[in-house]
Amino acid sequence: MIEYKLSDYLNALNWTKVNLLDGDDLTWEKKYPPYVINRCLSQHVDAIMMANEMNFHHGLTKRLQFHFLLNSIRKRKRFGGKWTTTTKSKNLEYVKEYYGYSNAKAKVALDILDKKQLNLIKEKLDKGGRKK
Repeated sequence: MIEYKLSDYLNALNWTKVNLLDGDDLTWEKKYPPYVINRCLSQHVDAIMMANEMNFHHGLTKRLQFHFLLNSIRKRKRFGGKWTTTTKSKNLEYVKEYYGYSNAKAKVALDILDKKQLNLIKEKLDKGGRKK
């Protein structure tokens, strides 16, 4: 049984330039996740404009979106990308509430604060109730 992994699509778009969707297996096209691919590519400076273009033209078929990205993005190994985690966003909300900061100021403050200071802020903002 063939596994249709996200990494296979990303490797085809970024490095191998193999056209996965033109084979006999129609499941490659069916399993193609355009939103996730665009999100992954938007983490890289040289591919963000192509991903944004696909966000504008989200109504195109999956095959057309894949072909556009396959032929538009330069061949290059792209690794990683920092995705926001839920822990960081929860901490951001704590800092915003505690100091009364906007998103931008809270992000700067979050980079400065250490774990001990964040725990102190969480304790002061604790309103009680049952713990999960």
